Parts: sequence; C-alpha cells; structure tokens
Amino acid sequence: MRVLGINAIFHDPAAALVVDGRPVAAAEEERFSRRKHGKRPVPFSAWEQPGQAARWCLRHAGLSAADLDAVAFSYDPALARPAHEMGLDDPFDDLRIRYARMAPTLLAEELPGLDPAKAVFVPHHVAHAASAGLAAPARSCAVLVNDGRGEDGSHLAGRYRDGELEVLATQPLPHSLGLFYEDLTQHLGFLRSSDEYKVMALASYGKPRHLDLLREAVRVHPAGGFRTDPVDWASLCPPRAPDTPCTDAHADVAASAQRRLEEVLLEQARLLHAQTGERLLAMAGGTALNCVANTVLARQGPFERVWVQPAAGDAGTSLGAALQLSASSGQEPWTMRGADLGRDLDDGEIERALRRSRVRYERPGDVAEAAAEVLAGNGIVAWVQGRAEFGPRALGHRSLLAHPGHRANLERLNDVKGREQFRPVAPMVAAGRAAEIFQRGPLPSPYMLFVHDVAPAWQDRIPAAVHVDGTARVQTVDAADEPLTARLLDAFERRTGLPVLVNTSLNTAGRPMVDDIRDALECFGSTPIDLLALGSFVVRR
Repeated sequence: MRVLGINAIFHDPAAALVVDGRPVAAAEEERFSRRKHGKRPVPFSAWEQPGQAARWCLRHAGLSAADLDAVAFSYDPALARPAHEMGLDDPFDDLRIRYARMAPTLLAEELPGLDPAKAVFVPHHVAHAASAGLAAPARSCAVLVNDGRGEDGSHLAGRYRDGELEVLATQPLPHSLGLFYEDLTQHLGFLRSSDEYKVMALASYGKPRHLDLLREAVRVHPAGGFRTDPVDWASLCPPRAPDTPCTDAHADVAASAQRRLEEVLLEQARLLHAQTGERLLAMAGGTALNCVANTVLARQGPFERVWVQPAAGDAGTSLGAALQLSASSGQEPWTMRGADLGRDLDDGEIERALRRSRVRYERPGDVAEAAAEVLAGNGIVAWVQGRAEFGPRALGHRSLLAHPGHRANLERLNDVKGREQFRPVAPMVAAGRAAEIFQRGPLPSPYMLFVHDVAPAWQDRIPAAVHVDGTARVQTVDAADEPLTARLLDAFERRTGLPVLVNTSLNTAGRPMVDDIRDALECFGSTPIDLLALGSFVVRR
C-alpha cells in the first residue's frame, strides 16, 4: 500500500511517503521553498500545499501521483468548530477550515494525476500520536501529545497496542499548553509558532519567581485534562521588542513558564502510567521538542523509558497520518532507526555542481580525516553528508561543527549563524563514550531531544558545549547507524583527546537548514566557515 502523508494546515508543511508500512521519504516544504517553516500559521496560508516536498517524495520512490493508493491529510475539517465556540480569538479561522476541505483538490493541482477521491482526513492529534506510537521501539506503548491546537483540541493521551490507538484523554480548546507557551514567546519578542525553543534556552538564565501565579493559571484536573487561564504577561515583565536585549525579568518569566510546563507534563505522565501500566512513553506534538521538559519526564516520571519522535512538531504529522492509515489497513508497525529520510547527495552530482560553480575543491582519501584535521586546528566545518534529516535537529547530515574545547566557539558559532548569544549549541559524542561525560539523562540519545548534566571533570574540557546551567543537549552517535560521523569523531579524538564535537544546524538565522548542494555552497560562500565537507569532497576557505 502506497500512502502519501500531508501536513499543510497550520505550520511546517511537509510530505511523507509510506510504502507497505515503511517510510521511504519525508521532507519539510521549507527545505525546497527556502521559506523558514514553509509559511506562517495564519488562516490565509492554509491553501498552500507542500507540493515540492510531495513531488520529491514521489520521484525518490519512482512513483507518480496516479500510483498512490491513498493520501492522508493530518487534519480533519469535519471535527473543527467555529473559533468563537472554542473560545479562540481568530475571526478568520473559518477560512482555514474551508481550505482544509479543499485540500485534496488543491493538492491535485500540485500533483498531476492525483485522484482527490483517494484523500483521507486523519485527526491532527491522532496523526501526532501515530508519528510516535507507530514508530516507537516497542509494539505496545503509552503515547502523549501536546501542542498549540488541532481541529478543536490541544492534547491527546492514549495507548498503542499492535498498531491500534486507544484514546484515553483529550483536552478541548481554548485550553492549551502550546498556546500558553506561544503567548509568552510572542510577549518576549520572539516569533510565535517558531521560536519557542528560544524561551526554553532563556529560561536557564532566570529564576521561577512567578511559579505560584502560573500554578493558578495552569491547573491539572485529577481525572485528566487541564485548564489554562489567560496570563497578564505584561504584569510580570515588560514586552520585549525584537532584537533588543533580554533582561533578568524576561528570563525569570521564561523560567517560571518552563517550570510550570514541566510540572503539568509530569502530572499527565503519572496519570497516563496509572491508566496503562506501560513501560514506554512515546511523545509527539510541538511541546515534545522541549528537551528540558522531556528530561524531567525521563528522570522523575513513572515510565522506564521516554522516546520522542525527532520530527515531533507539525511536520511529523505528515508521517503520522500516513503511518496511521497504513496501520489501519493491516500493515505491520515500523521502528524508526534514524531521521535521515530527506534528500540524498550523489558524489557525481556534487562534482558536477562544484565544477559549474568554479570553486576549487579536493577529493581527499577520507573526508572524515580531512574534516577532523581542520576541526582540531579550531576551524569551523560545514558537514553535509547523506540524506537530510526530517525534523528540526541537525544530526550529522546537515551540521555545523566546531572544537568544543574553546569557550569562545559558542559565541563564534552564534555569530556565524547570526543568532542570540544566550542560545546554546549541542555536543555530538560517540555512543560508547557518552556515559562518562554526560550524566542524569537518557542514553543513548540519537535525536538530541534530552539534556544531560555535564560531568564536573569534563566541563572545563568541553566548555563550548556546556550551557549556563551546566547541561548539554546531547546527540549520541552509534557507528552501526552513522559510520561516517562516528569515524569523524574518532579522527578528532585521536588528534585532540576529546571524543566530542560541537554540533548545530547548518543555516543562518531566519533561513531553513541547508538541504541540497546549492544551499550548501551558498551558506559556505556567505559565512566564515573554514571547510565545507560535501559528500566525498571538500572546499576550503
């Protein structure tokens, strides 16, 4: 069975192709259009379909639109209600619903030969749940979803057993943990439905002085569900204009909201565990990208293991919708082994592009050794290898790498990317070495979705990778899954004695992550990167 999954209604439009229950391709539209997040999450943009991503998925599999058995959209307009009935201030939400009903016809205009009658609407939070529960490393698991909103809700808790979802709790709008966090994101001068991770990073600089007030505003019901009352953020700190400094007052409000989010998620997890008795908790929804909260669940929660799908935001619902439809037709569940589901790089195509670009390039005997040499000399390396990652994290396929032993490299990388200096960068470490360096967090951690305490003996050895609170958002690298990146780490350790590299996404502020050869060359040409490692080739500054 060949199912194309589509996310298009809110933000991060994406497409995923699942054949006989196994994903063969998945990509965000932003990687093709070069518009960050693909579009803004306003009703007027809901007509836009991820046509470029969908066409690439089909080309990659050698299929045409006519070959598809079904198209699964991760939003069901039949479940939507007028915004004013849900307590939302969104007078144009009816336009979003109208476009959602038209989505099969709109997509058919992008994909000639597609039969709109093959469309199936999958509820938004079911698609989120499926993206985690049907990809998790167990056939039976509890599943927890929280985000801004779906058709008429913001939360789902349930259980997957042998591909079937049992929904145990939902939360109707307007109450939403995601919208609570988005409101603060906007108040702090960041872009809502985009920059929530900046609030999480800023929280580490503050103290939760307003926690009691936020506990009154965000309350959990003992039987499940929660209530989020409006918060007068301006009474806690002044609104911040974009591109102006963050103050201690801003950091304290961020810390308070972050702590309350963690507390509510922990209560949800405890209730879900009591209902299911499952050992594994699988998570998705935008809130599951909050790696600090994920770690609180892993450390203090009742589940033996917490697993987060790497494309946990709305982009991942394209994959979830397709998996859900495949599972309902009897396809066997699939276990995710990596996020590399995007566009691939071919050495022949790379060399032709380098020749056309008239840049000087080399083909070293081992690109890992060549890159390690530059990194050991404190150079910055753009590492572009294999298939692009699906989701917002650079995991060694579209990464910007640096030496972790020089504290100044944190500021240096933030300058290269043109982003705020309070933002941390992440360590990449060989899976077998992680436990001696990074403590009190789930290991292995291949998707960079948890934080760990950096062991005291290592904090001065890898200062560029250590956040202000002594933690790091770790990515572990298993040589069986990522042999080239593992070889790079080994080569760097032989030269420096450090089994860690600093890793951040290869992009500049406001731009999507580098995806193809042209993107890589443009980024290299416009930033002070010392070496571009592009497939088997290198380009030097």
